[in-house]
Amino acid sequence: MWKPDLSKIVTAEQKAIESRATLLSAYKAAFDDHLDAVARERQYDSRLTIVSYLGSTNPQWNAEAEAFISWRDAALAYMFTQLAAVEAGEIDPPSIEVFVAGIAPIEWP
Repeated sequence: MWKPDLSKIVTAEQKAIESRATLLSAYKAAFDDHLDAVARERQYDSRLTIVSYLGSTNPQWNAEAEAFISWRDAALAYMFTQLAAVEAGEIDPPSIEVFVAGIAPIEWP
């Protein structure tokens, strides 16, 4: 008699966990790409580069780093709020485009 290999059976719960991980990964990648694009608006290489200018002796670079960090923190709060609402079933998962479009624009100094 045939016996299934239980280690190869994927449960609905496992599928849901994998689906959530894939979705979170896609949102995070889109979020990071958006932050990098915003940093490049001011000729910085990435989100990591611009924040390194915090405390710069160049007042413009320091101000841009401060503005970016403040904006990034608000964007992160938005992201976590959206993801929590999706996880709680309060909203349907938005498309990546809608998710990114919901991030408030930065106000540069």
